[in-house]
Amino acid sequence: MRFLVTGAVFVCGLALAVPAAGAPGQCSMTGHGEFGCDVNVDGGGITFVLPEGDVFVFAHEADGEGLGYLIAADQQPGRSPDELGRFVPIEGEQSCWFGAKDDITFCVAVEQ
Repeated sequence: MRFLVTGAVFVCGLALAVPAAGAPGQCSMTGHGEFGCDVNVDGGGITFVLPEGDVFVFAHEADGEGLGYLIAADQQPGRSPDELGRFVPIEGEQSCWFGAKDDITFCVAVEQ
């Protein structure tokens, strides 16, 4: 059974760290297709590792919306992550968000 991640799961906060131990799930993202992933959901957002090793972070702000960040797999200390802009929930597609800045869509389903 899969648990769809929704905006109701989130409250304020941001952790820009590689997920230590996430729940198994299914992710998809523009440019990466669909892939199995470990999803870390905490009070401030959602984090998962992309197939090439980069880390995607969604930092919830309010009403299911938030900011997206990409942390390179070889990120050096003191270097800021790449900001992907604001993501909003996609109407009619539960657990999917769209970022207009770079025309990126991502979806997450966590298995229970």
